[in-house]
Amino acid sequence: MLIPGGAWFRYADGVGYSTSGLSRRCRLLNQRLPPPTVSATQPAIKVKLGTVTNRILIADLPTTPEGPVSVSGWVDTVRDQKKVQFVVRRDESGAVQLVHPRSEETDPIAETISGLAAGTFLTVTGELKLDERVKLGGLEIKVADIVVAGAAIAETPIADDTSIDKRLDWRFIDLRTARNNLMFRVQTTMEHAMRCYWIERGYIEIHTPKLMASASESHAELFQLEYFETTAYLAQSPQFYKQMAQSAGFGKVFEIGPVFRADPSFTSRHATEFISVDAELSWIDSHEDVMKMQEELLVAALSAVKDKHGDAIKELFDVNLTVPSIPFPRIPLAEAKRIVAERGYEVPRDDEDMDPEGERQIAAYAAEELGHEFVFLTDYAANIRPFYHMRHDDNPALTKSYDLIWNGTEITTGAQREHRIDVLEAQAREKGLDPEGLGFYLDFFRYGVPPHGGFGMGLSRMLMLLLHQPNLREVSFLFRGPNRLTP
Repeated sequence: MLIPGGAWFRYADGVGYSTSGLSRRCRLLNQRLPPPTVSATQPAIKVKLGTVTNRILIADLPTTPEGPVSVSGWVDTVRDQKKVQFVVRRDESGAVQLVHPRSEETDPIAETISGLAAGTFLTVTGELKLDERVKLGGLEIKVADIVVAGAAIAETPIADDTSIDKRLDWRFIDLRTARNNLMFRVQTTMEHAMRCYWIERGYIEIHTPKLMASASESHAELFQLEYFETTAYLAQSPQFYKQMAQSAGFGKVFEIGPVFRADPSFTSRHATEFISVDAELSWIDSHEDVMKMQEELLVAALSAVKDKHGDAIKELFDVNLTVPSIPFPRIPLAEAKRIVAERGYEVPRDDEDMDPEGERQIAAYAAEELGHEFVFLTDYAANIRPFYHMRHDDNPALTKSYDLIWNGTEITTGAQREHRIDVLEAQAREKGLDPEGLGFYLDFFRYGVPPHGGFGMGLSRMLMLLLHQPNLREVSFLFRGPNRLTP
């Protein structure tokens, strides 16, 4: 592995990048590579992965010996009392109490503390004391010196009870809370665990273009923009390129990346830009193989999150995270609609699809009768699925496709894809599409492609459901919707 300057580095024995127990099995992505040739003028450098600075995080303080210590972060609250001052200081790992007994003489530290506003970033040097009487972590730091790195305006524009729309205007301040910090640590662990699952099984990670010459799904919900002397579109999904990778002989691929939908919806679960988790694999027998892979992936992701953050999620979100059992329940869509009707709800749609209330009803059935938070709805009608979904040989009106419902909300559409060029062209015409306009896509199949299938899944929607949050705006780093283009 080459680092700047042309020098080789190796991991120290037994040391690897690790954020969870799962990571130990996903440690060295280049471990099968032969060792590099090292010349006398280019010696091997042995590097132990760890911190890049000597900064001590709050999370490290309980195992730090009592005595001099220096910590950096931002001010959460200040209690400026007559005889003693208290500051709660946060960093990305937690919070600690700073204490400063006032002096009767000139006291520059007291003057500095009195002038601190919430959000001020600073470095504090002092004496670490372990004291079980301190409610915040059983320790505190007696301040000896304060260096303000970035002062904050005294009046904060948002508070705990501020509306979500205004909090999004000031998202960088809103994200300073422990809950929001944990939220994105959970997301990081979840993504890392999914990558580990795939990489351990020989998948290749791809990064597909987001500027396209034609629609990747349909011409509805499509962002159009000028592209020099022609028109380009923002990718609605990596669908076509995932399938191109199958024709390229990659076998199994995944991508975690942005997609764009010009959807004017103002619902709790829609956004115009979001991160999509996609996978595609070759040589499948049916959509059942895709469902099996996805349920294993989700168990790996949720196990990693529970192991690393389960206690914190319970403390800050009051959610007991459940790792689901395998296999997830499978219910054909027609049967699911019958079950929902028997529960007293008739899906009010002209087509054969399920609506959001129907999804909640079938999820309630799965929880009550099958003891599961997840349920696959399978065998969707061909008239409500894309032209590239394969259809059942014994019933061409139905596709080899599925939606995955979690806690009452759809998080995934998956399917076996149609790989036979003559069938694919016929299904495109049936949908009113001109095969000439699909030239580059259909070329994948004219030069050979194996049976394959895959799925797409919204990352923020997963996080919303995992943490039982009311909408995507709460769990997106920076939300994008019909009326939200800033910050």
